[in-house]
Amino acid sequence: MDWFVRAFLKSSLVWFSLAVGLALAMAAFPLLTVYRAAHLHLALLGFVTQMIYGVALHVVPRFFGQPLLHSRMAEVQFWTAQAGLVLLTTGFVARVNGWPLAAGAVAVGGLASAVGAFCFVVNLWRTMDASPMRAVQARGGRPLATLPQADAH
Repeated sequence: MDWFVRAFLKSSLVWFSLAVGLALAMAAFPLLTVYRAAHLHLALLGFVTQMIYGVALHVVPRFFGQPLLHSRMAEVQFWTAQAGLVLLTTGFVARVNGWPLAAGAVAVGGLASAVGAFCFVVNLWRTMDASPMRAVQARGGRPLATLPQADAH
């Protein structure tokens, strides 16, 4: 298993724990509900999306009988997604508290998260297009052995 797959799965569990912790704090102290945006992004971009990233980067290439085409892009995706989520959630908390540069943190964090998502889409799309399954589909679903062979004279 590639390191970034394991890292996405583990980071998703960390983000999930933070989302649950914030949810409990908001339930116990209703004034903390001003941090809903941070909680939402911890849960959706942190837990759900990163779990999907980890599982899909491991499973989808195997479905198509092809290794992941751009492992380096998946590594960039991991670090970009982590940094983006930290900036995004920090920016949401900072914005509620009126701290300077909060809007910048939200903007840069959102952009970094979008870059990570774009890397994911491009990498899986190109991996699926490069797969041996694609070649079989191009031959009308017939395996190589059933194609007419040229006479060897």
